[in-house]
Order: sequence, then structure tokens, then C-alpha cells
Amino acid sequence: MVFPSEPEFEQALHELTTSLEPFLAANPHYKKALDVVQVPERVLQFRVVWEDDQGVPQVNRGFRVQYNSALGPYKGGLRLHPSVNLSILKFLGFEQTFKNALTGLSMGGGKGGSDFDPKGKSDSEIRRFCNAFMLELYRHIGKDTDVPAGDIGTGAREIGFLFGAYKKLRNEFTGMLTGKGLNWGGSFIRPEATGYGVIYYVEHMIAKACPEYSLTLPSTLVAISGSGNVAQFTALKVIELGATVVSLSDSRGSLIAEKGYTKEFIQEIGQLKLKGGSLESLADRSGYTYHAGKRPWTLLPTVHIALPGATQNEVSKEEAEALVAAGVRIVAEGSNMGCTEGAIAVFEASRKANPKGVWYAPGKASNCGGVAVSGLEMAQNSQRLAWSTEEVDAKLKSIMTECFNICYSAGGKWSGEELKEGTLPSLLSGANVAGFIKVADAMKEQGDWW
Repeated sequence: MVFPSEPEFEQALHELTTSLEPFLAANPHYKKALDVVQVPERVLQFRVVWEDDQGVPQVNRGFRVQYNSALGPYKGGLRLHPSVNLSILKFLGFEQTFKNALTGLSMGGGKGGSDFDPKGKSDSEIRRFCNAFMLELYRHIGKDTDVPAGDIGTGAREIGFLFGAYKKLRNEFTGMLTGKGLNWGGSFIRPEATGYGVIYYVEHMIAKACPEYSLTLPSTLVAISGSGNVAQFTALKVIELGATVVSLSDSRGSLIAEKGYTKEFIQEIGQLKLKGGSLESLADRSGYTYHAGKRPWTLLPTVHIALPGATQNEVSKEEAEALVAAGVRIVAEGSNMGCTEGAIAVFEASRKANPKGVWYAPGKASNCGGVAVSGLEMAQNSQRLAWSTEEVDAKLKSIMTECFNICYSAGGKWSGEELKEGTLPSLLSGANVAGFIKVADAMKEQGDWW
């Protein structure tokens, strides 16, 4: 049977399949699990008609991919962006399934959203869109069925409107969305969780691979892409620890800091982004250089840690080679599938060839902190409790530590490599194999394959 081309999903599937080859060679009966797990349990596609401020009806496409519920209710964000299509959402839901498995929490995988663009829309237009979107979605979700969250284009404002619409439609107040406001069921440090989690994961990588580049040292140079929620809180945690953030970016260009970003400037960028602004408007800021139409990776003569935090496929093979030439030691994705297959091949080749090469962590491992705290928010909602910032942060650190240990151990066992003394295992292989085994075993016990 011939299916439509879905490049992002096919890339994610190819990455997983390639990583699993040594494991499947030793455990051939799991090949059937791979056949089954790559097909989503349910794909929902629907029309969203809403009214703009001129009273004119507008139409968008709405989606929810309910990928896998072997480990718990479907869990994954709602993305509002013009680029949204079924390929991107299938790739994200597929990745989410294994990412959620690595958190150790009871969550399946899903993803959804719409090709609606919140940029340039009034609050009233966004509210009317969210009401229309939820009018269809509400019948397919619930606290024990499918728990969506925020994503690109879906922040606190959108989550609030979506929750309000669901509450009216179902006449119930339940934790069926995460990323809620702190006053009505949200969790402390949920906005910060993805960015903080990346850093907690990276700290373990640095301790094993290159302690001389500790994040407590101002001499450690950290390149970050993006300037949304993930990038901002990644940068703020780096600055809090003491290292130097040298870059941020958005869809129009990159802003390079000669002497490093300050906490106050990151917070200013956060306010700018809430209003839909661009880094371009900061081009004349003293101590910063703006590069229109460029990502940061080729603009830095020296960089030690690179953290892609914008969107998928934002590091190309050529940019990966530029990072290697700039001396990068750690690359960890804050975004989902931030590196192209070509870039990953460059990083993995560097790790194998040189004890001081690049150690790469895929997003399903390094950025799972966001969904982990979403899971903690679900737990708090179920108990009608709110844990303190310190409690949530401690649980997040523990989850990221366990995720790193699982990836490190599985990478050493199933990467198919003869690891020499001083060689680091593949975290890519480790994350993919460990996540797959957990999901596949649960599916087998539930009769989804045999």
C-alpha cells in the first residue's frame, strides 16, 4: 500500500529503526512490536470555523494524533502554527510515546494542534478559535483518556481559553489539560520545566564527558537557539548556574552576545515574545550582534555546549560540522528532533572517533522534563493538591537523573559498538532502545502484539 509522503514522521521512524537494529538482531521477536507501534491508535482530523474581529468566518484544520496508550492516557501538546500538518504531528506523537516512557510516569503518547497562527491575532480572535477548536476536541479527551498540553503557539493564554471551553461543554472541572494557571490547578515550574530539565540532563553529560566545562564556570560558552519558552528558561538556568549564554535566535535571525546574555535581557526578550515581537527589534543593542536569516551554529568561533531549542531539523549537517570545528563537546536537544539525520551522523562519528568528541543527546531524552512536570501536574490534580516549587524541582531533577542513567546504560548495552576505554556510549541508541522496550513490553502484556 502506498501512503502519502510524511517526511518528518519518516525521519523519526528511520532514526528509531536504525537505533534498534542491534537490539532487534538479538531479540527478533520484537520486530512485530516495531510494526505495530509505528501505527497510531487513532488519528482525528476536523474542521475549525471561527469568526475574526471583522465578523468574517475563517476556517482551519484541527488534529489530534492519539498515538499510544500502553503506559497511560495519551499525553502531548497542542501546536498552533501555520506549518502544522499530519506528518509533523505524527512525528511528534511518535517521539512523545518514547519520551514519556523515559520519564517513568504513567503517560502514553499523543500530539495535536492546528494550522491556525496566533501571531497577529487579537485576544478575542484567539478565544473564539479556542472555543471552536475545543467544540470538536472535547469529545475525544479527558483526564483518564487524553491530556493535551501547550506547545509552539499554545501558551498560558490559549490553555486558559481551551480549559474554559472544555469546562463549559462538560460541566466539570478536571485536570484534562496541563500547563494551567497556578491559581486553578497548574503546577509550579511547569513553564520552566523543559528548559530546566535540559540543563539537569546536560549536567550529567558534562560530569561524565568534560567536567572542565562545568556550567558553574563563566568560561563555559553555551549556544542556544530559539527564544520561546524552552530557550528562555534554558538560558536563565545556565546564567543562574554561572556559565555564559552566547546566542538566541528566532525565525528571522540570530542575536549573538559578545560577552554573554544577562538575566534581565532574557526576561526582556520574554516580554517581547509575549507581544509577538522579533529579535530583529534588538539589533542595535550594545554588546549584541544581529544576523538576519541565520541560525547561531555557524556564527560562533568557539562554543562548548550547544542546545537547539527552537523547532525540528534546525541543525544541518554543515552546521554540525561548524559546531565540531568550534570545539563543541555536548549537543542536547531542547527542541524535538532538532538535528537532521546528517547532523546526528556528524556528532555520532565525532564521539566514536575521539574521546574528546561530541556527545549528543536526542530530545526524547534531554527535553522530557517538560512533559515530566505535566505528569506531576496530573498527579497533583488527581489529589487536589499543589506541591511547592522545591518539591516539584526535586522530582524533576530525580526524573532527569533516572532518564540519563537509563539512556547511558542502554546505550552501552545496545548501541552495537565495541566501546573502548574512555569512549562514551550512544545516548541516541540508549534513549530509543530503552523507550521502545518499555512501550513494547506493556503492549505485549495488553495483547497488542504477540
